[in-house]
Amino acid sequence: MIVTTTPSVEGRRITAYHGVVVGEAILGANVFRDLFAGITDIIGGRSGAYEKSLGEARDTALRELQERAAALGADAVVGVDLDYEVINNMLMVSASGTAVTLGQSVE
Repeated sequence: MIVTTTPSVEGRRITAYHGVVVGEAILGANVFRDLFAGITDIIGGRSGAYEKSLGEARDTALRELQERAAALGADAVVGVDLDYEVINNMLMVSASGTAVTLGQSVE
């Protein structure tokens, strides 16, 4: 499945729109406590453990987005936006976009 932040896929025509799809992942408060407990992991102002957790959350949100698009019969998601929010000491990663069906390559 093609997932892109652009409003279209170069060289392909959108033949059907299936609606907005969303995928979310939430990191609980214990993640922050565990991450900051391992503060020695921070090198040059970056925390490898924190970045790994964020990456996993982002991957989960995108995977959920693709699954929901596929369930609608889409073969691509365009206009994808990633948002990060803190809610009650939890981090939410949200991915949203428009599920579409693509036609053959445009000559």
